[in-house]
Amino acid sequence: MTDPGGEQAEPCVKVLLAEDQGMMRGALALLLNLEDDMEVVAQVSAGDEIVRTALEARPDIALLDIELPGRSGLDAAAELREALPSCKVLIVTTFGRPGYLRRAMEAGASGFLVKDGPVEELAAAIRRVLAGERVIDPGLAAAALSAGPNPLTQRERDVLTASVDGATVADIAGKLHLSQATVRNYLSGAIGKTGTRNRMEAARTARQNGWL
Repeated sequence: MTDPGGEQAEPCVKVLLAEDQGMMRGALALLLNLEDDMEVVAQVSAGDEIVRTALEARPDIALLDIELPGRSGLDAAAELREALPSCKVLIVTTFGRPGYLRRAMEAGASGFLVKDGPVEELAAAIRRVLAGERVIDPGLAAAALSAGPNPLTQRERDVLTASVDGATVADIAGKLHLSQATVRNYLSGAIGKTGTRNRMEAARTARQNGWL
């Protein structure tokens, strides 16, 4: 690409935004498009739209929120890294939880930032990630190290997630194709590991720590 003066222009960084709040998504897109070297080429509001849209738009980097309708940004991040390895993933979220950071890194994300920082910091983080660096909110990194790993197994996380909104053991068993006795065993294990009194408290504690 050549500018009107005949000089070679810098390549434009193509960005995909995944954010369910329309006002926040629009504001981020506007601010990033003001950067000379960036262009928001796609915007989605649901997690299950991320991979399909990325394969169409071919962004250089995807900025993903975590709590999205349809599918979490963390789950989508892992699939996106498989489907489009050339696309870097930067998690940008309101929820600065140590467990989320660990899961983001396991999903192949190159960075994790909390939304309360200035947009200049976000633009700088995008450039650093594309330069091959890993960018992590320093306070959250320290908290993640002190918090330790997620104590819950995948099945324990599944049953806790399925138990929200007052679901019965029979409901959970039907949804996950497990026996009710097996569901009770997983729930009991999760309650014990979280040091809580019942499954509702266990789910709340797990969410607060970013384990779900």
